[in-house]
Amino acid sequence: VAPPIEGLAEAGYLDNETVFSLTDRPARIAVIGAGPIGCELAQSFQRLGSEVHILERMDQILTREDPDAAKIVQDVRVREGVEMIFGCAIERVERRGDERVLHLTCPEKGARELVVDAILVGAGRAPNVEGMGLETVGVRFDPKAGVEVDDTLRTSNPRIWAVGDVCMQWKFTHAADAAAKIAVQNALFAVGPFGRKKLSDLIMPWCTYTEPEIAHVGLYEREAMERGIAIDTYQVSIAEANRAVTDGQEEGLVKVHVRRGSDEIVGATVVSAHAGDLVTQFTLAIQNKIGLGSFTNVIYPYPTQGEAIKRAAGAYTRTRLTPTVKRLFERWLSWQR
Repeated sequence: VAPPIEGLAEAGYLDNETVFSLTDRPARIAVIGAGPIGCELAQSFQRLGSEVHILERMDQILTREDPDAAKIVQDVRVREGVEMIFGCAIERVERRGDERVLHLTCPEKGARELVVDAILVGAGRAPNVEGMGLETVGVRFDPKAGVEVDDTLRTSNPRIWAVGDVCMQWKFTHAADAAAKIAVQNALFAVGPFGRKKLSDLIMPWCTYTEPEIAHVGLYEREAMERGIAIDTYQVSIAEANRAVTDGQEEGLVKVHVRRGSDEIVGATVVSAHAGDLVTQFTLAIQNKIGLGSFTNVIYPYPTQGEAIKRAAGAYTRTRLTPTVKRLFERWLSWQR
């Protein structure tokens, strides 16, 4: 999806597909959009030696993610030399020879010209649904939302099923793979309304492959509040794992949300060098109803970054040592003496 910016199409821009056709490194590149695509490719170009500018209309990168987690990734980008331009409107784009000029209006600094050699649009994607003849076979769709499916992935034509980015909110390769299994089972093997697999039953993790990575599964704090779910949150720095220190990868965190009054995990975010691997432990826990307290009994090889998860579990376990329990322990130990 290219935002409706005057002159952008005429000036020319790259997207997440055409960018891989480049044969020369642009000396200066502007990245429109600070979502996963924009952040991953911005860091790539910066490390290849380009001067990188990220333009984002909101006030942080990765706006869907936990603010504490996104800030860690953002601070790394800034330290590495990527310029973050937040809240500025792109009024128009023009081409001057081989250069592209973005005319910006910023709330505090006013008008500004940003001159670059290439523009990369990472502002999202739209489904390809036109010209497929979906209307003629009775499959309902929306040009923006994509193909309409129910929770079993069946379309409005009961003989046609859909999976993947074209019909799902989760626009990930692994999400399409999991959904394909559901569609096949429901289309070929389910009998009647019983025993059908549902998309809503999936526990879906995801990861943005910056360095450090940022991964998440389950509910964010804001989503828990919107659903009226009271939670307690336990957070530790990834630097509490000695392996992260020895690897020089101390920027990160493990943040876990549990249902208040229990150790039931409702969501988790990990920022670390291998967050996508670590978050799988929380996915397994949520799917199999394993409480956060159970991680205190897991033996992690030393040293590994997974120890940070055990430390988050330890933070939960310590909350169980209430004043009453503490007094009982003191009396018991005194009697033992």
